[in-house]
Amino acid sequence: MGKKNSQNLSIIDRELKIEGSISSSGKLIIKGQVTGAIEGEVVIIAEGGQVNSSATKVSSITIGGKFQGEVTASRELIILATGVCAGKVECKDLIVENGGVLNAEVFCKTSSKLSAGKDSTALDNPDLQKGKQIEL
Repeated sequence: MGKKNSQNLSIIDRELKIEGSISSSGKLIIKGQVTGAIEGEVVIIAEGGQVNSSATKVSSITIGGKFQGEVTASRELIILATGVCAGKVECKDLIVENGGVLNAEVFCKTSSKLSAGKDSTALDNPDLQKGKQIEL
């Protein structure tokens, strides 16, 4: 028999309220309320789920409910149409669906630096770097 490639799945259901630190491997689905630090791989805050965390460190987080606090996502942060995210966000990729709300201080980090070449962007424009306005 072959080895099964199974991923852990944890669910915090609608009627469950947790205060404290959570550490998980695999996928964590939050339908209830969590107050405290979260560390894990993939975290999904379902519609109706609420998280208040000053220290969330994950690979990927999808917000369909409400998140308040600080989150660091090494891969991606996705805010669904029903999601609300407020606080401080640090991620590699940021996706906000139409209708999703993002009220946060955002830091997007990439693994490769922007290169100035033929396709120079507005960020490379010295007038913008000096704070001057450019009409399009």
